[in-house]
Amino acid sequence: MIIVEEEGKRLDSFLSDELEISRSKIQKLIKEGKVLVNGKSMNSSYQVRIDDEIEVNDELDYTIDVEAENIPLDIVYEDDDLIIINKKSGMVVHPAPGHYTGTLVNALLYKYGKLTGDKFRPGIVHRLDKDTSGLMIVAKNEEMLEKLSKMISKKQVERKYLAIVNGLIKHDTGTIDAPIGRDVNNRQKMAVTDVNAKEAVTHFRVLERFDNNTFIECILETGRTHQIRVHLSYIGYPVNNDPLYSKGKCSEFGQMLHSYSIRFNHPRTGKELFYEVEAPKEFNDMLEELRGE
Repeated sequence: MIIVEEEGKRLDSFLSDELEISRSKIQKLIKEGKVLVNGKSMNSSYQVRIDDEIEVNDELDYTIDVEAENIPLDIVYEDDDLIIINKKSGMVVHPAPGHYTGTLVNALLYKYGKLTGDKFRPGIVHRLDKDTSGLMIVAKNEEMLEKLSKMISKKQVERKYLAIVNGLIKHDTGTIDAPIGRDVNNRQKMAVTDVNAKEAVTHFRVLERFDNNTFIECILETGRTHQIRVHLSYIGYPVNNDPLYSKGKCSEFGQMLHSYSIRFNHPRTGKELFYEVEAPKEFNDMLEELRGE
């Protein structure tokens, strides 16, 4: 149940922002009678009013089954307990409203069958944004899921990212320590805020400077939704080609952000696992263009 706290928005636009679902998906749900306003069906153009009660019958726990799909995976490391995957840009990690197929979880179910954990996030220890590429860990059993999740929360997993940002960062290194929560003006975005926010810390180091762009490495100390993207935008250097947090026209590829390095001790054996992967072609093409190569 959603209680409306603002007036003047179309029903489809309001729900698209509130639920982070595409407007076309919302319009389809409205047309199918799966959206009720104060117990009644309304059309997409209905103007919401304060205290309207809206029900949307598209919850993740309803009768949808997550299907196994034959989608290729780039596996960097694997044993009986865990997998380290190099996720491609454009792939959603787990099913969510509007994305029930084509996700990493659909691919994992095809290759491994049933995995431990939540129905829609089996084996998922941490996630990457849809258009962020690179390394992430998947657990194969409940023990590993619990231990790896605790290691992430205790900052025992080192994750390094590469990013190309707009603007010229003058400092060689820096730390952004600013809490992140949901943007009160746009439900699809996160923001630096004191409202319902969580601690967020990002360290960065300049690798290369260009005329009006900077190539940097980022190290996550925490792992909030959109953290690097929000933090860099907050200090005035948004990630290049970021459709949510940068200004101007963006290509379909998405933000120039890549999880290139991961290092942690295996929860069972204690052996250090350390892997690095190269950034996608589109990322490297932009670097070459900036270098004038």
